[in-house]
Amino acid sequence: MENFPFHDGSIYDMLDTRHTDTRPDVNHSLQMHSSLVRRLSQERELEGHQGCVNAISWNSKGSLLISGSDDTHINVWSYSSRKLLHSIETGHSANIFCTKFVPETSDELVVSGAGDAEVRLFNLSRFSGRGLDDNAITPSALYQCHTGRVKKLAVEVGNPHVVWSASEDGTLRQHDFRQGSSCPPAGSSHQECRNILLDLRCGAKRSLADPPKQTLSLKSCDISSTRPHLLLVGGSDAFARLYDRRMLPPLTSCQKRMSPPPCVNYFCPLHLSEHGRSSLHLTHVTFSPNGEEVLLSYSGEHVYLMDVNHAGGRAMRYTVGDASKIMSFTPTLNGLELQPPIHDFLQTNIRVRGEVATGLGKCRMLVEIARNSLEEGKHPYYGIEACNEVLEGHLSGIGPMLRHECLCIRAALLLKRKWKNDAQMAIRDCYNARRIDSSSFRAHLYMSEALEQLCKYKEALDFAIAAQCLDPSNSVMAEKVENIKKHIAAAETEKNNKANDGGSRSEPRTGRVLSLSDIIYRSEANSDASQDGPRSEREDSDYDEEVEVDFHTSVPGDEGRDVEANFLHGSLNVRIHRRGDSARETVDANGSSGSPSSSSQNDRIPYQPETVIDMKQRYVGHCNVGTDIKQASFLGQRGDYIASGSDDGRWFIWEKQTGRLIKMLLGDEAVVNCVQCHPFDCVVATSGIDNTIKIWTPSASVPTIVSGGAAGPDTADVLEAMESNQKKLSRNREHSLSYELLERFHMHEFSEGSLRPFECAQS
Repeated sequence: MENFPFHDGSIYDMLDTRHTDTRPDVNHSLQMHSSLVRRLSQERELEGHQGCVNAISWNSKGSLLISGSDDTHINVWSYSSRKLLHSIETGHSANIFCTKFVPETSDELVVSGAGDAEVRLFNLSRFSGRGLDDNAITPSALYQCHTGRVKKLAVEVGNPHVVWSASEDGTLRQHDFRQGSSCPPAGSSHQECRNILLDLRCGAKRSLADPPKQTLSLKSCDISSTRPHLLLVGGSDAFARLYDRRMLPPLTSCQKRMSPPPCVNYFCPLHLSEHGRSSLHLTHVTFSPNGEEVLLSYSGEHVYLMDVNHAGGRAMRYTVGDASKIMSFTPTLNGLELQPPIHDFLQTNIRVRGEVATGLGKCRMLVEIARNSLEEGKHPYYGIEACNEVLEGHLSGIGPMLRHECLCIRAALLLKRKWKNDAQMAIRDCYNARRIDSSSFRAHLYMSEALEQLCKYKEALDFAIAAQCLDPSNSVMAEKVENIKKHIAAAETEKNNKANDGGSRSEPRTGRVLSLSDIIYRSEANSDASQDGPRSEREDSDYDEEVEVDFHTSVPGDEGRDVEANFLHGSLNVRIHRRGDSARETVDANGSSGSPSSSSQNDRIPYQPETVIDMKQRYVGHCNVGTDIKQASFLGQRGDYIASGSDDGRWFIWEKQTGRLIKMLLGDEAVVNCVQCHPFDCVVATSGIDNTIKIWTPSASVPTIVSGGAAGPDTADVLEAMESNQKKLSRNREHSLSYELLERFHMHEFSEGSLRPFECAQS
């Protein structure tokens, strides 16, 4: 695959023709061209922070870079000189997670959000005439109305008066500088800040079928630069939500908990919509530069691309039950929607006949590479990339038979590779292959194998029997059918034994007191099963309690803050959910509880699950488990490339169209969290656990797929690095974090000195 060109063409041809090219974005194509991206290497390391750098952002002109850190300082850097201009001692009492330049203020106003639940505004003009050491400054505005950590800030292009803050307390607030420069601390008796734009304190969904009940702890938000009325948020469940600010109700206060407002679109990959795992959540959401796509980064998962407007392009909408439908066998697929006639593909080929002659030979060569990878026992990765190139890069130029062949080969390679959710991707390919040829033996065979990997033995048996009918003389299929039947029989026996064993030891629900450790043990024991596998054991459980434990520190208004200077004080929130409950009670350290004001009315109305927009591309190879602030970003003004940080200290760049890995760079000794592209130049800034910021430019003499930095040269094999990351993704994050949290809580280790490294690693 290294010898095959990327889809942005020859940079020499673009340079030769750019003066005569009438396209308005011709220079945008040159900013992040593949020949430049593959030459990216570390040019400079910016030193000035004393803690993890959790946030970086460019100003609109690209002349300044702003950063926020665990050291509670905001630094402003010059792009041209790569030097530190200002270092602001913000007064935050906890880690800074987000910082931005306020638009249309001549880059004089900057805003920050932190783990102390505060949003602070600063005017850089007050530094005029001061030295770097004189960095104390009073905030121009101080907003203390959040009760949870502020994880992300958003600004609107052309609006110098308003900033939006997304917090883990489940609210997105709108702060208008014209209406006031401060607000009372959270919990104050006279607090009545009417600045809540989105109240999602009862907005989280465990799965698509479940109504929203739990608090949606917001991790990220973004405002479209092309349609600023569109607002995108993501948090502690699998669903990103798109809102139209013009259609939202008036701003409210925190005194009254509201039901979540309707949104324009939900976004979630189909295979993640019915997981129901409490650990599955989003760490970053963002719009593409043209506002037509969104990018979602999941903790313990991959990065996914989706269309905003499902009406145009390939975006697919789905609703409850669609995930199980594509895994269910039907003798023939019904309707035009499920089985497009062959002549539709042929008509498409006639329209692009001029392109077929040049691209068909390349596609056949790529399919042959993939077939050899499958038959000769080579690593499946390169064969999968070859299939991606055909199916994603040349879809309009290939006929149905070649497409069917490529889908089947890719499905087989995915099943062989066995990376996170590869079986789910294989199911998609087999489904699409059956749409082309409903009597395809290989499509039925690989569908059966994929379902078997997911421990869905009954569905796997249906497809195995169908494959056997399509090829009765195949002795391997007969053996496969018998093996699946044995799996089903063993599963039924185990289920019956557990039911009998549970019945003899059952206890009445009434009066039973469950300890916190008992509930967590059961929750994690239930989640120890394969993350891609069934949840039958959980569904059959007599007791299905799930626990969420949040320890919030440095929250304004804590009565015990000044009791002892060496300890951070806060509140312990424990939320216990039982399947089938119609309402959720939240009990905190103060004993208060709450529910939506309209819950009594909503309980009478049957819940109608939303329709959701599915993925159109997946980007794999990195690892996002250790931090809650890991970003995925579009690179360049056209957004032709996707980048993400990783827990292995690297950051990855993929071609957006095909998902092909183009570059892997070593950017941190521990974790890369932030990746931000310069507005106009082929320059990228990254940061993470290190207390420095790295600046990357296309300065390497030759293009390569790997590149090192201050942490040392990256000599690791690309496949080895990605394989290692996949193993990390497959580990149970919930298990390790819950017990570490409980152990430290019982050992009274939430001191300021010990908590900050923990937040730095897990923030």
